[in-house]
Amino acid sequence: MVFNGGLALGVHIMISLLSPQETGGIQADHMGSYGPAFYQSHGASGQFVNEFDGEQLFSVDLRTKEAAWRLPEFSNFAYFDPQRGLASIAMIKIHLDVLVQRSNRTRATNVPPKVTVFPKYPVALGQPNILICAVDNIFPPVINVTWLHNGQTVTEGVSQTSFYSQPDHSFRKFLYLLFLPAADDVYDCRVEHWGLDGPLLKHWEPSMPTHLPDTTGTLVCALGLAVGLMGFLLGTVLIIHSTCCSSVLR
Repeated sequence: MVFNGGLALGVHIMISLLSPQETGGIQADHMGSYGPAFYQSHGASGQFVNEFDGEQLFSVDLRTKEAAWRLPEFSNFAYFDPQRGLASIAMIKIHLDVLVQRSNRTRATNVPPKVTVFPKYPVALGQPNILICAVDNIFPPVINVTWLHNGQTVTEGVSQTSFYSQPDHSFRKFLYLLFLPAADDVYDCRVEHWGLDGPLLKHWEPSMPTHLPDTTGTLVCALGLAVGLMGFLLGTVLIIHSTCCSSVLR
């Protein structure tokens, strides 16, 4: 693994939270380095990620020690042995230890994440859909995100991406929920992060177009007909008046 000046600078800036913190229900040891290839660990899990030209190619889940390609077709053109990722992580840890010894161990600032919830497809009641929770501006990349359906935690039909690094050294993450829209259902994306004073709930519920009642529709139709009839009568009167004026002049 090649370490350039930008990566070293990123390591120096981004090393944070080297001891457990207990805020907002999150307990984790976090150590990371960020650059074209970066490693991060939080709690008992972690990941090694490889990027090219700002796009993530694959990540390695440190628990399963398996490579997960960003898009399945990427694996048709390249191969990566997870053991190489583990070797790179060992090298990164050595660099991190050196940088920690040379620094004053000042913690990086915890940044409040930004959360947006939206459906993948136009919502139609009773039609399967996917609800997306986009969590942006994450730093450090240690976060708990859960789905709530009518106030109850949802665990089925839930999936998520790994952390995607951004040019400003923050991270982005997407979570998905398969759901069947119903008129009375409400959903929340619950986010816990050290940058927040408490859990953040981003609310979403189906917003269906309002249909006019039959009586209102009938009234609008009758009003339109009356206006049209008045216009027709007024036009007829004007034509007759014009004809009479022409006869008088002659």
